[in-house]
Amino acid sequence: MFEVLSQRLDGALRKMRNQVRITEENVGESMREVRRALLEADVQIQVARDFVERVREKALGHDVLRTLQPGQQLVKIVHEELVALLGGETAELQLGGGPPAVLLLVGLQGSGKTTLAAKVASSMRKRGRKTMLVAADVYRPAAIEQLQVLGAELEVPVFAQPDEKDVAAIVERGHAAARQELCNVLVVDTAGRLHVDDELMRELESVRRAVPPHETLLVLDAMTGQEALHVAQEFDRRIPLTGVALTKLDGDARGGAALSLRTVLGKPIKLVGVGEGLDDLEAFHPDRMAQRILGMGDVLTLVEKAQEVVDEEQAAELEKKVRRQALTLEDFLEQLQAVKRMGPLDKILGMVPGVDAKSLSQARERIDARQLDRVQGIVHSMTVAERRNPRLLDGSRRRRIARGSGTSVQEVNQLLSQFDQMKRMMKSMTGGSGGGSSRAARVATRKVAAGQGRRRYGSKRKRRRR
Repeated sequence: MFEVLSQRLDGALRKMRNQVRITEENVGESMREVRRALLEADVQIQVARDFVERVREKALGHDVLRTLQPGQQLVKIVHEELVALLGGETAELQLGGGPPAVLLLVGLQGSGKTTLAAKVASSMRKRGRKTMLVAADVYRPAAIEQLQVLGAELEVPVFAQPDEKDVAAIVERGHAAARQELCNVLVVDTAGRLHVDDELMRELESVRRAVPPHETLLVLDAMTGQEALHVAQEFDRRIPLTGVALTKLDGDARGGAALSLRTVLGKPIKLVGVGEGLDDLEAFHPDRMAQRILGMGDVLTLVEKAQEVVDEEQAAELEKKVRRQALTLEDFLEQLQAVKRMGPLDKILGMVPGVDAKSLSQARERIDARQLDRVQGIVHSMTVAERRNPRLLDGSRRRRIARGSGTSVQEVNQLLSQFDQMKRMMKSMTGGSGGGSSRAARVATRKVAAGQGRRRYGSKRKRRRR
């Protein structure tokens, strides 16, 4: 989402990174480009002006001017101000009350409330919290059925009364059902409505009176633009919000509204939808988002995603195999599948430090999402013995595998070459020798220490004399 902004900011700050000295002139030039980048990203004009002014004041401060690398200091200042602009600290959902703690989702039509409700339920289930969904959208056709289908997929109960039109009564009964089922969290999916529709806004007020929520989140489409700010202010005036949830953050929107929300609304962004899957929901971390925007990567989120898809026992077993140099093609395929479960490869690359927006854009053009499917087909076309011992794969076997997987012999050869490269790389990382070689070396060392080597050498020399 912030790719264009990242490219603009990178261009504006690149000139300053190698500056030996900071002056009013070069800072002023960089700040003009930063302001232009923010405005092109659809950041509100006053927010952009205030941001640039704060950075300028800090950049021309006495402490910065005396540092050995003032250009690097400027990048640091921009990062700090971006973190502050995005909210400073991470704002967690406050769902400690109840039970059940009530999360009310409100917003415009088409902002993604129903899908977000299911994503929240999925996230709560991972935390071990029992969740119930309430289908309170009685206006959109098939809205109730959509939530029921998502709930069935997640194995999460959904409270619905299709014949009831009193939304406040539905939510109140859903709350009672959640208490009876001993649920920890109750997520209420309301109908989309315009902030200028007085009747529907009064309906939300009645829902709040019937069941006071612990969290009231405004669900906004990240592609809405500056209009999102007016919508958020009006919703907050009628129904006090506790935070914002942004959907479609993986889209190609310019992202300026997200940068302006915290300043204009005064409420934190708490959740972001980063994909279409029910697991594609993240807490919003201002510091991590600022790092991504500036091309610094996001190692913490990358580690968290890896922990979600990698089993500890499997990781320990893989480590043992690496040390013994006993990796197989089955292990190779499992690791590729784990990477796939972490999400699209371009998103993963975006979290790696040092991968700037330009490099990420170039990598995205070269990434073939179907390559993993071809690798999987090749490996599955092998016998168990062939997967565990690729040395068996002579020319005829490779032709058979290519026919069975619908690929070419060249692609089979390429996969085997990549597998060999990975094994060599892991061998070098573990000290250049496998477990068997190490054991042989230790045995030889003990024998030499015991004098067996000299005895063999002496007996061999005597045999030569004879």
